[in-house]
Amino acid sequence: MSRQPIRIGARGSKLSLAQSGLMQARIAAALGWTPGDDLDAFAQLVPIVTSGDRIQDRRLMEIGGKGLFTKEIEEALLDGRIDCAVHSLKDMPAELPPGLVLAATPEREDPRDAFISPVAERLEDLPEGARLGTASLRRQAQALHVRPDLEIVMLRGNVDTRLAKLERGEADAILLAQSGLNRLGLGHLTRSWLDPLAAPPAPGQGALVIETRAEDVDRPWLQAVRCKATTLAVAAERGALYALEGSCRTAVGAHARLDGLALTMIVEALTPDGAQRFRREGSVTLSSPNAADEARALGLELGGAVRAEGGPALILTD
Repeated sequence: MSRQPIRIGARGSKLSLAQSGLMQARIAAALGWTPGDDLDAFAQLVPIVTSGDRIQDRRLMEIGGKGLFTKEIEEALLDGRIDCAVHSLKDMPAELPPGLVLAATPEREDPRDAFISPVAERLEDLPEGARLGTASLRRQAQALHVRPDLEIVMLRGNVDTRLAKLERGEADAILLAQSGLNRLGLGHLTRSWLDPLAAPPAPGQGALVIETRAEDVDRPWLQAVRCKATTLAVAAERGALYALEGSCRTAVGAHARLDGLALTMIVEALTPDGAQRFRREGSVTLSSPNAADEARALGLELGGAVRAEGGPALILTD
């Protein structure tokens, strides 16, 4: 092959490399790769350690937010050291650096939050005062909304690290994204799931996204990995995230579902202690070719209504 392979930047964690490996094969296939060929001749993984991976003992809000999982990767993309980057969409900030775009979203995995515990089948079944491990403000607030007696234990790290901490007894239960467990072959560990309508997951949860430079957005190999239904659903969810100025200091959940051309969505935000919850639901019948704009507009509308009602109480100030 005469052309240079596509260089794919990814975090160095086990989950990120597993997810990026899925996209590596999809991108390579779009470029003509078939099993038996040298995969790296078509698409190469370039592991990049991020600040978010290096600092594991503090909440993201204390060290700079979600952008710490993307900063070094995006710098490599802007510098031309890589051609694209694969991310978990839920880790992407509401706004991107100038010159970069979210270019392609493949089919979404299970968007739900998974409940894992050696002592209970469901969150509701945990003993009084049990310790729930999570570093997510959203998961904390949603859990406290239904179980204000729980003790929240700050639990960061990759999936294996969190599972090991649970096994050592540092928490009585943890919440993880089911999509990540599935991609690591660990889906069998889940005891139950949070209902995505009662407790909407993070905007974009379960979806991967390929980030590129703006001038590369129409490359044929990107078009080959796009999923229209997922793209529309996450456009709505990220619209809500943007309207709510979603960050590690706001507990925001959003879940959009597409049935034909009908897009239905629920958005919620909670105060950090879970005591107050603000929710909006809505739907829109999409039309082509403006479907993505219409989906985002629905998210912006619902997110804006939630923000107007919740106000400053939604932002963690400590």
